Amino acid sequence: MSDTLGQVLEFKLGSETYCVSIDHVTEIVDVGDVTSVPNAPRHVQGVMDLRGRTTSIVDPKVVFGIGDEGTERRIIVFDPEVIADQEAAGWLVDEVHQVRQIEAGDVDESPAGSDSASIKGVVKREDGFVIWVDPVAVHAE
Repeated sequence: MSDTLGQVLEFKLGSETYCVSIDHVTEIVDVGDVTSVPNAPRHVQGVMDLRGRTTSIVDPKVVFGIGDEGTERRIIVFDPEVIADQEAAGWLVDEVHQVRQIEAGDVDESPAGSDSASIKGVVKREDGFVIWVDPVAVHAE
């Protein structure tokens, strides 16, 4: 019997590494022309056309209160049927690293003081920690 929880996509926001379940991701694209939307929430950078579909581009650094270090070079596009009530959404990230298997023994609960439903846990790696976030919960907040 396997203790595998599934696969995650690891990415960088500033100096920290985060991950999301690969089941939520449809594609990874380079940052293109993002059109600002007046009066949009602060975390919404704007919209862009991805294969004929208007896609909201979200800055997770604003959502998670991360400093603005780093250069957003990639967009993780999420499955609209899972993530945002049929609306296409993507996150601006600095780098996309890799897809990895997650084992149950590698994951700790959210750190003390972190009561956000968007944090699924902390993944222990030999070279540090990876924060596992739930994009479904982020878009529901």
